[in-house]
Amino acid sequence: MARVAKKKAKAKRVAKPAAKAAATASPVVTKAQKAVDSAAKALDAQLDRVGKARARVQKSNTAAAKNSLASANSKLRELRAKLAVAKFGLAKASAMDSVRQAEESAKKTVSDLAEKLSTNADKDLDKALKAFEARWKKTRAKADAKKVKAAEKKATAKVKAAAKKAAAKAKALEKKALAKAKAEAKKVAKKAKKKIAAKKSAAKAAIKKAVGRPKKAAAKKAAAKKPAKKTAKKAAKAKKVTKKAAKPAPKKAARRGRPPKAAAKKAGARRGRPPKKA
Repeated sequence: MARVAKKKAKAKRVAKPAAKAAATASPVVTKAQKAVDSAAKALDAQLDRVGKARARVQKSNTAAAKNSLASANSKLRELRAKLAVAKFGLAKASAMDSVRQAEESAKKTVSDLAEKLSTNADKDLDKALKAFEARWKKTRAKADAKKVKAAEKKATAKVKAAAKKAAAKAKALEKKALAKAKAEAKKVAKKAKKKIAAKKSAAKAAIKKAVGRPKKAAAKKAAAKKPAKKTAKKAAKAKKVTKKAAKPAPKKAARRGRPPKAAAKKAGARRGRPPKKA
């Protein structure tokens, strides 16, 4: 029976590496694995002691040997229970660790997916932005073209209206200037007519003066001749007048002839004055 117990212990010892292989880097699992290893080691040692106690009982069959075997078996049961508890703790820790690992794996998967989606989102966003930019530019170009066309039409209409207004204003100014020029021409013509009329009247007056002065000179000459005749008669009557007294008489006659010459000179001088005044 001792041999059988040893075989069981050996079988349990073979199971240790599997438990260790199942261990992970988690501190809880590592601690549970150490507890299982310690309980298994104590159980193996107790199995050896139980085997020895059984051998003594079979050999001596004494009460002390039987009590020792009973005590060893009791201790063996405790160690087996302790090993079972340790294994349960290891299984629980492994399960919790697997949950933790699954959670970490899920988080990592989600994180990788999020990162991948973010990268793809950036790429998709770039594509969408480029597509939107192209559409927006195309739409904006059409709208801008319409606005430019409307502005050109408005500007053309404004220019036409301004040109029409300027033409009307220029025509009005031209008409006004023409009327003013006509009025000025009429004024100049009136002034010219007045000047011509003044010149004509001045010339007529000068001619009248020139014609009237010789008559006055002739009248003066005639008036001068009458006293000469009277003096001649007196000289003829006065026989006592000497030759000296008779000689001054011709001188007086010569003097009587001068006024017409002076009048002629004055008339000639006056005839030339009106043109100077004009």
